Parts: sequence; C-alpha cells; structure tokens
Amino acid sequence: MSTGSSADAMYRDSVMNELRQIELAVINGERQLAEQEALLVSLKNENRYMVKAQAELEMMRENQLRYEQDRQRLLSILQP
Repeated sequence: MSTGSSADAMYRDSVMNELRQIELAVINGERQLAEQEALLVSLKNENRYMVKAQAELEMMRENQLRYEQDRQRLLSILQP
C-alpha cells in the first residue's frame, strides 16, 4: 500500500502544481482583461471628446467663414 499512497501523493502534488499554475493564469487573465476593458473605456471616452472637438472645430470654421464673408461685404460697401 505504500506504493499506492506514494503514487497517490505524487498524483495529488502534480494536480496541485497544475492547479497553482492555472490559478495564476486565471488571476493574470483577469488583470489583463480589466486593463484591456479600462483601455477600451479610455479610448471610447477619448473618441467621444475627439468627435465633440471635431464638431466644435467645424462650427468654428463655419463661423470664421461667415466673419470673413461679412468682412468682405463691409469692405466692398466702403470701397467707392
């Protein structure tokens, strides 16, 4: 029976070693998933700000064009 119990102990140790490796892999995987999810949230937020900034830039360009057109109109009125 000592051979059986020795084999059982070796099998149990092998399973425990594999379990430790799997547990480390699970912990590392959860950390990596959390980091990736945080990165996606960050990029999504940046994209939202980027879209907003682009919309504001377009509005500023339209306003600038109106100002330039108004300036040209007023300059043409002042010219004899």
